[in-house]
Amino acid sequence: MSVKRYENNAAIRRARRVRSKVKASGRLRISIFRSSRNIYAQIIDDAKGETLVSASSLDKSIANGGGRTGAEAVGKLLAERAAKKKLDKLAFDRGSYPYHGRVQALAEAARAAGMKF
Repeated sequence: MSVKRYENNAAIRRARRVRSKVKASGRLRISIFRSSRNIYAQIIDDAKGETLVSASSLDKSIANGGGRTGAEAVGKLLAERAAKKKLDKLAFDRGSYPYHGRVQALAEAARAAGMKF
């Protein structure tokens, strides 16, 4: 795949558009990656370029898999780990994924567990 085709891909353009708005806020960002079987979430500090907290449906404490219930469990786990590190002022980076289904379940579970974004 040529570089031009990659850059003109609709999913890449959507992700860049969302990410640019999130980074402009100056907050830590909750980045989501959704595969066909699992879901992953990270809290990233863009100023330092490092991942502060992460959680995924592959964690041994989550037995629900990567479906909607698994996404809710990942959201709760991410919120618990973020609370331990006292992270606040977060922004939700959904990437190129629409805000529904597993992505929405993860976000709502994280909010219910005490995260503010």
